[in-house]
Amino acid sequence: MEAKRRGSGKHQNRGSRNRSEMSSPHHKPLPKRIILVRHGESEGNLDGAAYTRTPDHQIPLTQEGLVQAQQAGERIRQIVSAMSRDWKVYFYVSPYGRTRSTLNEIGKSFSKKRVIGVREECRIREQDFGNFQVEERMKVVKETRLRFGRFFYRFPEGESAADVYDRVSSFLESLWRDIDMNRLHSDPSNELNFIIVTHGLTSRVFLMKWFKWTVEQFEGLNNMGNCEFQVMQLGNGGEYSLAIHHTEEEMVRWGLSPEMIDDQKWRAHSHKGEWNERYSWYLDTFFENLQESDSSVEGENDEPNPPFPLYKYA
Repeated sequence: MEAKRRGSGKHQNRGSRNRSEMSSPHHKPLPKRIILVRHGESEGNLDGAAYTRTPDHQIPLTQEGLVQAQQAGERIRQIVSAMSRDWKVYFYVSPYGRTRSTLNEIGKSFSKKRVIGVREECRIREQDFGNFQVEERMKVVKETRLRFGRFFYRFPEGESAADVYDRVSSFLESLWRDIDMNRLHSDPSNELNFIIVTHGLTSRVFLMKWFKWTVEQFEGLNNMGNCEFQVMQLGNGGEYSLAIHHTEEEMVRWGLSPEMIDDQKWRAHSHKGEWNERYSWYLDTFFENLQESDSSVEGENDEPNPPFPLYKYA
């Protein structure tokens, strides 16, 4: 059992240890929600040729994208204000034009008294696909990516999803330090909500890192729609879960497998640092025919193995 808890990586991860540690009186309260928002509809979403004449980071929102962002802000405000009168929000935003514009429209639903602060965060920017994109070449490149695998394929002059994973991991470390050192100057009596305005692939990688999903599980994930958002809410036991706010149908649409969805439901009620005993499928992902007990491996009546000799006598 102890080997399972140490070796699974599933719930005994650094994030779990931090959450457990920060429950002590010496640490600050955790945010109630971490909300990932994909930017609104952009000109690049409508016309791939836009990337041949405009740098990716300068691609603007369409009029529809601006409306989507305003509506997203209204829905997010309803969510964060539904259960508490003393709530605050803190924004992290990708430096790209379409995410900055999305944030600006979302912000119209919040007053200054509700916003603790905002930070432009380069580590949650879009995956780098190279510089000006040649449309015909990009079609071939994306077909190659499908054959190679979406996570490890690196775009010429650009990044792979694995590269994005590394910088998102660094961002998460900073996020925990912000909480632990109270850099956000949050009043413990307020219900704090993080709102991260970013991109489709970056959101998928963020969830992969947070929930310790495998590369194979990542490959099955789908992007959210424009200005759709995913709410990771803190359960009563101290674990974050998508299943508190979202339906099973939504999680299926995002590409979560039945096992991943079951795990989200379990997290909604689990306690910090617990190992999910019911889901042996996680170990089965890494081991073939892993035995249930030592006796299954060694035999019921086997004598303990003698110590391995360090050397032979002459």
